[in-house]
Amino acid sequence: MERRDFLKKSVLTVLGTAIADTGLVQAFGHISNNESKTEKMKIVVLTGSPRKDGNSAYLAEQFIKGAEEQGHNVFRFDCAFKQVEPCRACNRCGMNGTCIFNDDFLELRPKLIDADMVVFATPMYYFGISAQMKRVIDRFYAINGQIKGAPKKTAFLMTYADTAKEEAEPMLMCYRTLMDYLGWTSVGEVVAAGIWTAGSVRRTDYPEQAYRLGKSL
Repeated sequence: MERRDFLKKSVLTVLGTAIADTGLVQAFGHISNNESKTEKMKIVVLTGSPRKDGNSAYLAEQFIKGAEEQGHNVFRFDCAFKQVEPCRACNRCGMNGTCIFNDDFLELRPKLIDADMVVFATPMYYFGISAQMKRVIDRFYAINGQIKGAPKKTAFLMTYADTAKEEAEPMLMCYRTLMDYLGWTSVGEVVAAGIWTAGSVRRTDYPEQAYRLGKSL
């Protein structure tokens, strides 16, 4: 090793040790991530609203717009408008095999397995994610062996009518617990409070937040 290279390596080693317990380490990591942003991802966006022009669906549209502007490949799956049977716990799939149902989940299944990122966009219905999205998530069971532990990124976009932060916690806890189980890394959440009537999210800055999240990838 040449003397110049040796000195350079030594200085970097000492510097890294000196800042190991500071926020500067995260800053260096952020720079590294920005440098690798040219890598294009395969992104699956799941929407849970049963309204075609629902508020959470609009957040999904804005996220997709930002992500596609960055060159990412986005596959959108509108759970409420697909024929997806709820899991019946027959265990025929063995958590890693063929499901007994021949429905629209077959369209989504390979996309989920190959995805670099999965995004969930849903309204709050009785303090939880929509039933239409939940039945799709429950079918993850059949591909559990192929998606659990896979290095995927995730994001969560939600709308709800009230403004109390604590009322959003059950949904956020569900999302975060599922991501912890799957070993996926959440890169952002847009929690749109005070959104009730159709189209009301368009008069807020939440769509811009969703767009910036997609654009930041």
